[in-house]
Amino acid sequence: MSRKWSYLLSSVVVVALSRDELDAELGALLDDLCAALHAEPFDLAPFEEVGERLVALGYVTEPGLKRTVDVLGKGLLGLEEFRGREQHAVRVVGGIGAVACGYTAARTRSILDQQDSMQRALLKAAHDAQRDLRQSEAKFEGIASSSTNGVLIVGLDGRLAWGNESIAEIIGRSPEPGTRLMELIAPSSIVVFREMMERVLAERGEFEREPVQLVRGDGELARVTLTASLIRDEQGKPSHVLVMADDDTELALLQGELRRQSLHDVLTGLPNRQFFTTHLETALRRADPEFGVTVLQLDLDAFGLVCNTLGAKVGEHLLQHVARRLQALLFREKAMVARFDGDEFGILLENTATTPDIATIMSAINADLGEPTYVDDHGLAVSVSAGVVHQPSPDVDPVELLRMADLALRQAKRDRRGQWEVFHTDEDSAGRRDAALAVVMPGAWEQGDIGVVYQPVRELATGALAGVEALLHWDLSDRCAALADASGLILPMGEWLIRISAGQAQWWRQRGELDQQFGVRLTHHQSTDADLVSRVANVLEETGMPAGGLTLSMPVGVLGVADAADNLGTLADRGVRIALDDFGLGPRDLAWLSRLPVASVLVPTDLVRRQDPRSALLVQAVHDLGVTVCVDGVETAEQAKWWEQAGADLAIGAHFGSPHDAGEFLRRL
Repeated sequence: MSRKWSYLLSSVVVVALSRDELDAELGALLDDLCAALHAEPFDLAPFEEVGERLVALGYVTEPGLKRTVDVLGKGLLGLEEFRGREQHAVRVVGGIGAVACGYTAARTRSILDQQDSMQRALLKAAHDAQRDLRQSEAKFEGIASSSTNGVLIVGLDGRLAWGNESIAEIIGRSPEPGTRLMELIAPSSIVVFREMMERVLAERGEFEREPVQLVRGDGELARVTLTASLIRDEQGKPSHVLVMADDDTELALLQGELRRQSLHDVLTGLPNRQFFTTHLETALRRADPEFGVTVLQLDLDAFGLVCNTLGAKVGEHLLQHVARRLQALLFREKAMVARFDGDEFGILLENTATTPDIATIMSAINADLGEPTYVDDHGLAVSVSAGVVHQPSPDVDPVELLRMADLALRQAKRDRRGQWEVFHTDEDSAGRRDAALAVVMPGAWEQGDIGVVYQPVRELATGALAGVEALLHWDLSDRCAALADASGLILPMGEWLIRISAGQAQWWRQRGELDQQFGVRLTHHQSTDADLVSRVANVLEETGMPAGGLTLSMPVGVLGVADAADNLGTLADRGVRIALDDFGLGPRDLAWLSRLPVASVLVPTDLVRRQDPRSALLVQAVHDLGVTVCVDGVETAEQAKWWEQAGADLAIGAHFGSPHDAGEFLRRL
C-alpha cells in the first residue's frame, strides 16, 4: 500500500527524495496511521501529523493530497485488520479528515512564512532606500515588480503613487496613480482598513496586517491580506505607506476543496458518514414536531458477487449508478443521500405532509434499481435491503440513531433480500439483553453453568418413546443455542453437545436402559461449518456411537448455502440420519426432499398451533416422498390429537415431556 502511495505521489509531487527514500518515508507514516487506528483512546493527532509531514517533504500540490486521500481511504479500509469493522471504518473516515486538516494548517503556515519573508525583504529594501535613494529605488522597484504579491506605494493622503502588475491581476484592473486607495476597498472591509491605516500612521508597530476584501473590476470581490508599513524620507520623516496585498483566493479555494473532500465520498461525490451524522444532528433539532424525520440505511444485495465475478471496477461503476438513481428518486423530497462504507448508503428524509410512506419509497427504489443498467457491457440490476428508523426522538444521539438503523438492516437481511425492517425499541432491548448474555456465555460454559438436557420424542399414535433429543441448557436464557450461534461460540459448544449426548446414549445403551434414536439440532453456522463432517466423525469414533443412531437436524432455510447442502449429503452418506428443522410444509420446502437424503422433518411451533386444515395434504405429500413428519412444540392433548389425525408421525413438546438432565430424564420415562 505504501509503494502505491509513493508511486502516485511521486507523479504529482516535487520532493528532494529518491524513490526508495520516499517509499521508506511513506511506509513509516502508514505504520503510524495503523498504530493510531488501533490505539485506545483513539486520537486524531497522528493523522494531523501525517498531513503536516506531507508539506514538510517538499512542494505538495493539490493533486498530491487527492492521491493521498484516495489511497488511504481505500487502502486502510481494505486491510484485513480493519475490514468489516464499523469502529475502524468510522476512525478511518475521521482520520482522513484529520490528514487533510493537518495538511491545510501546515500549508497555510508555509504560505504565510513565505509571504512574511518576502514582505520583510521588501520592507528592508524600502528602509535601505532611505540611505541610498537612487540605488534603493532601483532595488525596490526590481523586487516589487517581480513579486507575485500586489505592491502599492500610497501617499500619506491615501492616494496611490505606484502599483506593480500583480495588484492589477488581483483586482482585474490597473489602478491609476492618484486613485484613493479607499476606493479599492469593499464596503464590508472599510472600517477594518481605516483602523489599520490609523495604526500605521500612528507608528504603533513596524507593520500592520489585516484580511480585507477588494473590489475587482468585474464587480466581484477579491479576498486578500493587506500588510502596511511606513516609508520614511532621507530625514526619517514618514513620506509614504507601503501596502502589500497577499491574494488569499487560491488558499481559500484549497481550504474549501479540502473540507469538501473530507466530508464527501471520493467515488460517488455523495456526503460521507461524517457529514451525514453532522447534518442529522441539525435535522433532528429542526424537524417538524408532527412528521419528524426518517433515516434509512441501505445495503446492496449480492454486491460482493458482482465484484468477485466482474471485478472491482464494475462494482465502483455500479455504486456510482446507484448513487445517481437514489438522488434522482428523492429529488422532490427534502432529503440527503450519503454513501457510508462499501455498498451501504444512508438516506435522511425530513418528512412533510406529502412525504410518501416507507413502503412506497422502498418499492420505488427497488423497482428503479431492478431495471438493468449496462456497466462495461454487463447488464446489471440490483435490489437493496434497508433498516429504517421512523420519527425518532429529537433528543436521540445521531450515532445511536445510526446504530438503530444498522440493527434494523441486519434484521431485514437475515436470510432475505430486497426487504426492509423498521427499528422497534422493545426488540432492541431484547437484543441488548441477548448481547449481554452472549458476552458472558464463554465464562458460564467454562464454569459448568451451561449443560445438556434431554427431552422425549414420542409416537403420536401410541405415545411410545421413539427417540431422545439433546439440547443446550442455561438457567439465564432459553435461547442458549441461538446466543452461541450469534457469537460464534456454537462451533466448539455444538461439537461438545454432540459428544456429551453421544456419550450418554452409549452409556444408556451399554447398561440396557435406553436404545432409542438420539437427535441434535444444528444451528445456521454449524450447518455451514466446513469442519462439520470431521467434527461429527471424530465424536462418533471417540464415543463408539453408531452413525445410524444419531439424527442431526438442519434448518431448512440454510440449504441454499452450498456448504450446508454438501455437509448434509456427506453426513447422510456416512450413515447419519438427517432431519430438516423449521420445515414449513410449503412447495419450496418440499422441493428439498426430492433432492436431498432427508429422513424426517420437524414442523415448527407456530404451524403446530395454527392447525391449518391444508396441513394434512402437505403431510401426505411428505409421506409420499418417504419422509417422516415430527411436530415440534405440542403443548396440549387437543394439538396432539389434531396432528395425529392430520397424519403426523412423531411429536415433541411439553405435552409429551419437558427437558431434564440425564438422571431425571430416565426417572420420568
